[in-house]
Amino acid sequence: MTFVTAIIAAGGRGTRFGAGAPKQLLMVGDRPILERSVTAFVDHPSVHEVVVAIPHELVSDPPGYLRHATKPLQIVAGGSRRQDSVANAFHAASGQTEVVVIHDAVRPFVSADVIARTIAAAAEWGAALAAMPARDTVKRAELVCRDARDQAGAPLAARSVSNGEVVVAQTLPRETIFLAQTPQAFRREVLREALALGVDATDEAALAERTGHRVRLVEGEASNIKITTPEDLVIAEAIARSGRGASRADRAFSRAGTGYDLHRLVAGRPLVLGGVTVASDVGALGHSDADVVCHAVTDAILGGASRGDIGRHFPDSDPRWKDASSLDLLARAARLVRDDGLEIGNVDVTVILERPKIRNQIEAMRSAVATALGVGIADVSIKAKTNEGFDAIGRGEAVAAHAIAMLWPFGMQP
Repeated sequence: MTFVTAIIAAGGRGTRFGAGAPKQLLMVGDRPILERSVTAFVDHPSVHEVVVAIPHELVSDPPGYLRHATKPLQIVAGGSRRQDSVANAFHAASGQTEVVVIHDAVRPFVSADVIARTIAAAAEWGAALAAMPARDTVKRAELVCRDARDQAGAPLAARSVSNGEVVVAQTLPRETIFLAQTPQAFRREVLREALALGVDATDEAALAERTGHRVRLVEGEASNIKITTPEDLVIAEAIARSGRGASRADRAFSRAGTGYDLHRLVAGRPLVLGGVTVASDVGALGHSDADVVCHAVTDAILGGASRGDIGRHFPDSDPRWKDASSLDLLARAARLVRDDGLEIGNVDVTVILERPKIRNQIEAMRSAVATALGVGIADVSIKAKTNEGFDAIGRGEAVAAHAIAMLWPFGMQP
């Protein structure tokens, strides 16, 4: 399988946008633009790692969704030009990289199909970009020279079309005109040559062209818009509401995760369940306080967010978690889930314990777990069952818990 590195070009500061913050950090449909763009590549099965170039002042304290990803993700400082940001990211790419796919951070609705098409074409041809055919008649314009002070070939941006100083020089065949988008993808050596030119260009494909490489066009999508002006935000909000170009988190109306935990019961240990110490002559043996309720719920919410399990985040080999409160670990896991743009809907727990009976502590457990999760007590259910004398649990030698959690993308919970 071809090793693919995705570069997200997010180094711009958006000063011309006038929002007071880099436009890639603005919200569209209750999610940051940058988070949408990064998630599209983190979720894509053909992408093995992601490198994000952001303004240097954000590198030391990046947004939470860049700190926690389900595949390798690096953060680098952007440069003064787009190609400088891409070059910084390219230098950070894995030595295994064979194809590099580059995407504008402010194109938040790129689809998995467009990404796949671009990567496949680059692997075959060396360079490829997504593009859309022009729908309107295309005119090449030029300035009207009114006096000797006017210079032929002066940039059109220096004059306003409304001043009547720009005229049609030529009507171009519309069928030959394509509007470039990102992603753009390149075999590693092609991109290395392109970036080595060190000249200004609006995209990497233009640099590849200048080094003599032919760039393959693949079909883009109309919803793959670039947010350049405040007016584009209105269009982006409409796309977000429609669900077109949605990421995995947007497409999922709800997500479920399950958890399970079991600990031996031994003398000399407290029995902690759902953050509540229960009177008992035996307690659960473990590195932390061995709270099976909190452990099962932690695994359930991490599973729903595709963030692994409790051992990945709080390993028993780490002395920081020795005798730690599992209620605190649960609260930490809940923050990780929220950083991923998900909110916890409800959890349901079944505790399997032969003795002691815990019915009188259930409400206190529900309250403690709800507080740790940041939800209402009505969203937490805890039930107790016995094993009717069967196996280690039935003999009073162990305690276990099963849990299920429902998660929702922010703003989508009914």
